[in-house]
Amino acid sequence: MLYQKTRHMTKEVNEHLQKHGLYSSQWSIIYCLKTNGSMTQSDIWRYLNVEAPTVTRTILKLEESGWIKRTPGSDKRERLVSLTEKAHELLPFVEQDMRNFEQEMVVNLTDEEQDHLFHLLKKLGKPDNSEEE
Repeated sequence: MLYQKTRHMTKEVNEHLQKHGLYSSQWSIIYCLKTNGSMTQSDIWRYLNVEAPTVTRTILKLEESGWIKRTPGSDKRERLVSLTEKAHELLPFVEQDMRNFEQEMVVNLTDEEQDHLFHLLKKLGKPDNSEEE
């Protein structure tokens, strides 16, 4: 059931993001950068817990479409990834659509049920000492 719901929600979120020319995997990187500021590619894949080649491909697509830029980091191999002016201008619209999507997904839950769901979602998977309850 969890897998089915996850697949359904990914499909739905992709439909909401389509008008912005984005997919959920791209949105996760954009949101990560919005939340954390400039990051290296390796910091991004570690933070998102995604394979490095997947993040690299997604970053290339985001760079081609003008959402992010890469600049030299502290050494020759390191590249810092950050949001572009275009991204900063468009972010409020994407974020509003994502808030609308989230509200659609929890419309049948009371506030208490929503809090409980959030708590349970945080507990899913292997223990992660870096997360706070």
